[in-house]
Amino acid sequence: MVGNRSVDAAAAVRRSSFLTTTLLTYGTNLVVSFLSLLNVLVVSRTLGPVGRGDVVFLTAIAWLVSNLSTVGIQEANANLAGAEPGLRRALATNSLVFAALFGTAAAGALTLLIALVPAVGGDSDPGLRALTFSSLPVLVLAVYLKFLVQADYGFLVTNAAWLITPVANLTVNGLLAAVGLLSVGTAVATWIGGQVLGAALLVWYVARRLAGFGRPDLRLAGRTLGFGVKSHAGRVMLLGNYRLDQWILGAVSGARELGLYSVAVAWAEALWQLPTALAAVQRPDVVRASVRDAVRQASMAFRAATAVTLVLAVAFVAAAPILCVTIFGESFRGSIDDLRVLVTGAFGVVALKQLSNVLTGRGKPTLASAAIGVSFLATVVLDIALIPSYGGLGAAIASSISYTAGGIAVTAIFVRSLGGRLDELVPRARELPLFVRRVRSGLKRSAPVAESADELTS
Repeated sequence: MVGNRSVDAAAAVRRSSFLTTTLLTYGTNLVVSFLSLLNVLVVSRTLGPVGRGDVVFLTAIAWLVSNLSTVGIQEANANLAGAEPGLRRALATNSLVFAALFGTAAAGALTLLIALVPAVGGDSDPGLRALTFSSLPVLVLAVYLKFLVQADYGFLVTNAAWLITPVANLTVNGLLAAVGLLSVGTAVATWIGGQVLGAALLVWYVARRLAGFGRPDLRLAGRTLGFGVKSHAGRVMLLGNYRLDQWILGAVSGARELGLYSVAVAWAEALWQLPTALAAVQRPDVVRASVRDAVRQASMAFRAATAVTLVLAVAFVAAAPILCVTIFGESFRGSIDDLRVLVTGAFGVVALKQLSNVLTGRGKPTLASAAIGVSFLATVVLDIALIPSYGGLGAAIASSISYTAGGIAVTAIFVRSLGGRLDELVPRARELPLFVRRVRSGLKRSAPVAESADELTS
């Protein structure tokens, strides 16, 4: 077993500066979003709104259910591997066991649910559903190993694994579309294949470059599961906020309405990439830092993300007709209003992603779950109330209100439980130009090691 001191030393060598790593991760997320949008464009123009909706329905179910099935093990991996490096070998092997167990159970439960309530499966093909459900253990494992690798500052490999799926999707779907062979079935199979390749890369990295796979540890499994369950409620509800509306919309309003809404979601999610990147890069430091330093780092990163999101949100609202109609075609004009409404919820997403991540990293997953629960409850109530009458626009309104409510809740809990101050979370006009200069500097050079997130605004 690798000792804590030697593993920490290796991690220090691999660790880049906070700003450099954030830019790399954010850039990867943007590339992933861009490639995903190109893939959406290929599939949408080839199969139309209905075909696009059929593909989204199955992949959204797989993505949502696999994440719901993690039981929070990945959150425990991030905290335990960061604080106690000697546990990483056992954590890796336990992750294999947990993924097989929970992924298989999820596939069986979902199959039974659709058999009892066929409407849950919509109009999807039974054979494609079976193929999609069979991939769930692999999807769960990828989530577990991603957090384990990032605890050791392995962002380069997790970014590479994240890139594999959109590259595979765009390449294969583009070729099939060019020769007239693209179908709902091939698009779904390609998506699954990309996910499997990404998971395989993470397995290889853990085995050959990280601590490796050791003997399973039952006592550690119980400890991991105990922490995971506390954080999982929040993750379940957060994921419900992201994908439940698409599931309900597809089942209630049909594939065409879902196809239109999915284009708006694909564009809106580009606004979420910066807080996602910041949360991921901050996590190893948050686990290791003192409470005061964690709050200070989180506040600075939150201000930067909020300021950048404000600028991008205004641009997205103005450019919505170009993004939805000029790029995707006249048949997607119904996406314009959906996108403009979704953009207004971006600030709540920034708070939910970044501040709940800090709460969990500081060992307060229950409080993070409570804040996310506010957003989820609003999502369920508003989706049920608005989607039947307003379709995609109703889903967009529900999501934006829910994200905003959750953002307010997590901000209040963050300030009260960790001793932060509200004024520390308010963007400052003088910081945006400084942040831009830091980004430019970070793009020109790569600092070897930095102490904390202070580089953003110091």
